[in-house]
Amino acid sequence: MKNRIWELDAFRGLCVLGMVAVHLIFDLVVLYRLIPVELPAAFNFIQLWGGVLFLVISGISATLGSRSIRRGLIVLGCGATVFIVTLSMYLLGLADKGMIIWFGVLQCLGVCMLLWAGFKKLPTWLLAVLGVGMIAAGLYLRSVILVDVPWLVWLGFLYPGFVSADYFPLLPHLGFFLLGAVLGRTVYGKKVSLLPGVNVKNPLIRFLTGCGKLSLPIYMLHQPVITGIVWLIAILAR
Repeated sequence: MKNRIWELDAFRGLCVLGMVAVHLIFDLVVLYRLIPVELPAAFNFIQLWGGVLFLVISGISATLGSRSIRRGLIVLGCGATVFIVTLSMYLLGLADKGMIIWFGVLQCLGVCMLLWAGFKKLPTWLLAVLGVGMIAAGLYLRSVILVDVPWLVWLGFLYPGFVSADYFPLLPHLGFFLLGAVLGRTVYGKKVSLLPGVNVKNPLIRFLTGCGKLSLPIYMLHQPVITGIVWLIAILAR
């Protein structure tokens, strides 16, 4: 986007900060068990709906900019890196199988961006219908195990024993991305901020928008940094 819309960057920043908080809590409570408590109820809420909001914002942004294929390949490459790292941790005995990220938010987002090159040719009403349909199908698939075919998990078909530290299948999440695109074409049809009177120099807003602009680097770097710090604390606490 040539003229960035501050509230989209701010919400994107809020989402990535939510993911940082989720991973910090996970490392403290589950991975190293430094805090002997159950995961708080807000954990799953932020993990799931923070990612959904991120996909909606990405769908809006897809209608405001260009180079969706290039960006999709970059994000998908980052997602593949996360998969390789988590798989390696499991194979080396540093984590259990549940730590592997088979199809997380980055893989999902990258594929959505690549698919947008074809979906953007469709009329807005059809995007809305497809989005709602995909969300409904995905919510149904969450409640059942239909097939024993592991290579379909990316789409949303679960198999017995499947576990993943981060799981965002295309159904329903491509639907949220498409609904974001619908909002981009309608609510943000003029490609300008809906809140132009807000003081964007406010320190909090500047911080959130700054995080939003750097959301991918923050997402890629925060986990090894957090894990390293928590691991060091665990060693010193023994």
